[in-house]
Amino acid sequence: MKSDKTLILAIETSADICSAALSGNGVTIDSETLTTPRSQSSQLVPIIQKLLQRNGLEAKDLAAEAVSSGPGSYTGLRVGVSTAKGMCFGSRIPLIGVGTLDLLAQHAVAAQKAEGTTPADFIIPLIDARRMEVYQALFDKDGNILGEVSPMILDEGSYADVFERGTVCFTGTGCDKFQKVCTSPRASFFQAQPNAADMSVLAYRKWLDGSFEDVAYMEPFYLKEFTIGVSKKNILQ
Repeated sequence: MKSDKTLILAIETSADICSAALSGNGVTIDSETLTTPRSQSSQLVPIIQKLLQRNGLEAKDLAAEAVSSGPGSYTGLRVGVSTAKGMCFGSRIPLIGVGTLDLLAQHAVAAQKAEGTTPADFIIPLIDARRMEVYQALFDKDGNILGEVSPMILDEGSYADVFERGTVCFTGTGCDKFQKVCTSPRASFFQAQPNAADMSVLAYRKWLDGSFEDVAYMEPFYLKEFTIGVSKKNILQ
């Protein structure tokens, strides 16, 4: 099917669920989400095929393919990146990597706008690791990253430095952990799973910038292992 739009297929496999979305010029056209936990290896390709067929497309009709690059589930990221690389290599289309925390921040931006609420000054997506551990990064209210992605062990004093600067919207698969111990009135919480539909704007921006991955050598961003202790790092620095 010919189109005057830049068509990008996005796939997301960093968490328990997997999803695929088709976008044109940064706007999501159609999407598929499978909620069966840890089914990426068996169900990712079928939902991609279903999505393309429903829209009368083949992989060669796409301008690029985007994939969540992490951090997240080791197995899920391997499946997603391997699938995306195979499709890009076979169809000779570019590959775009989108950080999992970036797409969660983008989802929070859109959700706050849709609800008509005053946007928080900062957004902090939290990806569940284990116990009270998360992967996290600080974003401004527009979804622009302000610091490095890093691991953190949460406690009631986490993010005190950020609360001194303004209100904070926490989102992602790990935000419920912090919600249980956080007492700051400047915190709000928005439960969300990473989803390919939230990748559309970010993938299109990278397409316009020509920011593509090396199909042969791209590897997921797993991040480093946790160490014993609680992080006291000021993430505003």
